[in-house]
Amino acid sequence: MRDIEARKIDEFKELNLDKIYYKGDISILQKPKISIVGSRRPLNYTKEFTFKLAKMLSQRGYVIVSGAALGVDAIAHKGAEAKNTIAVMPGGVDIRYPAANISLIKKIEEKGLVISRFEKGFKPAPWSFVVRNEMVVALGEFLIITEADMGSGSMRSAEIALKKRKKIYVLPHRANESLGTNYLLKNSLAEPIYDIDEFCERFKTLNLKSDSFTEYLKSSPPYEEAVKKYSQKIFEAELMGEIEIISGKIVYKGRG
Repeated sequence: MRDIEARKIDEFKELNLDKIYYKGDISILQKPKISIVGSRRPLNYTKEFTFKLAKMLSQRGYVIVSGAALGVDAIAHKGAEAKNTIAVMPGGVDIRYPAANISLIKKIEEKGLVISRFEKGFKPAPWSFVVRNEMVVALGEFLIITEADMGSGSMRSAEIALKKRKKIYVLPHRANESLGTNYLLKNSLAEPIYDIDEFCERFKTLNLKSDSFTEYLKSSPPYEEAVKKYSQKIFEAELMGEIEIISGKIVYKGRG
């Protein structure tokens, strides 16, 4: 488990956090991100289209952010694949919660990114799930809720998104299903996704190719090792603002 100053991450500045704890590839934070949340007991319709949404958006170069919970969260992570997803935890990153998703969380630790605002050993508490939801919403360019009941954690995420003036998209449901998302649509607080292929076509496919030097920077190598290996290239990247040195390691910020 490692940590990074929260003020180094633009999306977290307004949350007044000191540190973010993580396992995995911290450079993923530099990529464009979309948050997906929803019911822990989704309908088969929701399962199918949540997976498809996450997969298609990740194929366009977007990272999917969710909370590693049962149901929609887990499906979104799986659809994106571990290397293209960020799991935000309600406890310390050393506590893989929920237990039913341990194997999924381990894969994300290995290939993607698991983050938390809580120190090692902190066990999830009712209030910490709200904090987790705030982080999930903060990271995404917008929020997708694929199914939600009134009074659910997903509706709390919708409230957070509305306060932050972030756009919300939802899957349309029948009148007696997903009352939360239907409420958002009825009150013009969210936009419907009627056609997933058409929706995803709005997002241009990002350039996923990069040279070996860029891939090396994305691995967050120790600064001294990087200087020995690439010398002048490292100094140029630092001068151009493509990288930042945090706790003796390189954090890749991308090319502006």
